[in-house]
Amino acid sequence: MSTRQVTVKSLAAMLVRSGQGSTAATGVPGMAGVPGTAAQPSPAAEPTAPATPAGPAGPPMPTQPPAIPAIPVAPAPPIAPRAAAEPAAPAAAAGQALALVRPAAEPRPAIEPLFRWAPGLNWAGPGDGWSQAWAVETLGSAAAALPSPTLAPADQPPTARDLELIRATLAVVEPVADRATAHFYALIFLHHPEIRALFPAAMDVQRDRLFRALLQAARSADDPVGLTAYLTRLGQGHRKYGTLSGHYAPVGECLVAALAKYCGARWDAEAELAWRRVYGLVSKAMIDAAEQAAATSPPWWQAEVVSHQTLGRDVAVLTVRPDQAYPYRAGQYTSLETPWWPRVWRHFSFATAPRPDGLLTFHVKALQAGWVSSALVRRAAPGDVLRLGPPAGTMVVDHAASAPLLCLGGGTGIAPIAALVEEVAERGASGRRVEVFYGARQAAELYQLPALLELARRHPWLSVLPVLSEERAGGALSGLLGDVVVQRGPWDGHHAFLSGPAAMVRRSAAALLRSGVRAEHLHHDLTDAQP
Repeated sequence: MSTRQVTVKSLAAMLVRSGQGSTAATGVPGMAGVPGTAAQPSPAAEPTAPATPAGPAGPPMPTQPPAIPAIPVAPAPPIAPRAAAEPAAPAAAAGQALALVRPAAEPRPAIEPLFRWAPGLNWAGPGDGWSQAWAVETLGSAAAALPSPTLAPADQPPTARDLELIRATLAVVEPVADRATAHFYALIFLHHPEIRALFPAAMDVQRDRLFRALLQAARSADDPVGLTAYLTRLGQGHRKYGTLSGHYAPVGECLVAALAKYCGARWDAEAELAWRRVYGLVSKAMIDAAEQAAATSPPWWQAEVVSHQTLGRDVAVLTVRPDQAYPYRAGQYTSLETPWWPRVWRHFSFATAPRPDGLLTFHVKALQAGWVSSALVRRAAPGDVLRLGPPAGTMVVDHAASAPLLCLGGGTGIAPIAALVEEVAERGASGRRVEVFYGARQAAELYQLPALLELARRHPWLSVLPVLSEERAGGALSGLLGDVVVQRGPWDGHHAFLSGPAAMVRRSAAALLRSGVRAEHLHHDLTDAQP
């Protein structure tokens, strides 16, 4: 096999592995090179190879990543544990060429370990060692010089008067939240441009999430237990964005400035002190949660697509192989980023209980305005590399209890329901009944029904009933999912699990409360997850 001299490209060129039908990094919108590296595009007719970041010259590397063969029927091999320290990626100085050669006799496993040929692919991270190195290199020396969060002394928690002022100012800001949000980000990016790299190129998708999260935290300041749980999830989740402890102070100053502008006459020194105390509490809780998580888990996982199955026009089942063990529970979800939309994260539920081979499966429906979901359904292919955030969500089964379970899954919302049923089957039902109602508009959309019916055939404690809202079909109930379930009640004593479109979950949850399900036994992650 002949070798080819290729020009060393920027680190961003490593973010997309050339799988069957996948795209090169140069063709990905928003995939700009890392500041300080020289990206030199190859001629259109020339194939490109994965490149390495600038650094000392290293040993020869392969011309291209090998083509990934079809996934065999046998289970994939277990995931090898990550080395204690990441190996340094061989590289060359900008503009220098490398001869990339793979020994012809090297064996090729069914699914090649990603980091064998690209050890430096883990390219961003939060407030731990990996993140510090990335931030200083990518954001410049300003990242290392950011001040510590000192908006409020740690020993001065918000008072009752502070909470009263918080609620009063929130009432003034909420009607003009869009303008306050725009001003908030304008202040951040004007006075702290180094933080801009943490956000997606297109801010219209996620621009208000941070601002609204801060407002939600302030609104919940009089509920210490709920606030701590919310901030813990928020702080741990922000690790994947590359958030550092030093970012919280400038963000807090910009938040106070935006509030001062849009609270008008309601803003005074007393209100400002109240917000500074609340933000001090919020930032400390998030920083503590991030540091605690950094001691036990990475900020994100790289995951290689090993299987992509299209079901109909808009639904795909993706199976990915993470670069290291990924602990989660059935019913939970993760945040996922694709190389086609950098720094845009969307939530997807796990479609199976944890597997011995470590593979993860997701059911994805391409939404009309869904950038990430559409890319996963129509563009992803085996060999592409995705990023996963930490697992999240509270929709998990208490296997120590014996209460019967009532499960409602609409559309691809059946994925976490199927995972819960699978986990119950693995651990044993312990005498409990499990009732599953699977809703869709038309019979053709019930893609998971055969697998669920097969489980019900093998386990007498499981009942599966399809529900169709727009057509009649033999064996299926007709009507809106929540209405049909309520008609077959009452459901006193049941623990209910709901997943699907937001409108369906809200409507069904309200109906189940009227049908005998207690509020503390109603489980869904609607307040946390986005489609």
